[in-house]
Amino acid sequence: MRSVIQRVKYARVEVDKKIVGEIKTGLLVFVGIEDSDTEEDENYLAQKIVNLRIFNDQQNVMNLSVLDIDGEILCISQFTLMAITQKGNRPSYIRASKGLIAMPIYEDFCKKLSELLKKEIKKGIFGADMQIMLQNDGPTTIWMDSKSKSY
Repeated sequence: MRSVIQRVKYARVEVDKKIVGEIKTGLLVFVGIEDSDTEEDENYLAQKIVNLRIFNDQQNVMNLSVLDIDGEILCISQFTLMAITQKGNRPSYIRASKGLIAMPIYEDFCKKLSELLKKEIKKGIFGADMQIMLQNDGPTTIWMDSKSKSY
């Protein structure tokens, strides 16, 4: 699993010009899934994301997590995170799981985030053409891959 995590002051996702998910201060999480992803990958990323200390403390140092600030999470499925770009100029998405495999993993991942955050997270609609609006805070953007664990 791959994810791009953005610290935001505001984020929302629209489908067909209707807001389907919206948060204030928190994390906008894009997640890409491949066939080899397991529950271990889900657990690893979910734990890392909710405990990631990228919010400022009183000394203006990135030392607080989304849990610490009682923030929110908006999670969006994004198969393009699995793009292969080494050859040519047109990305290949062959590594990205098809919907029948990816959708239950995405839903389970969102459930894990919600359990760890101890509140409902907001989501996009899997497979939909989504429009994302956000105000990145910092900017602070982090990339993680569950297959590239280095502690």
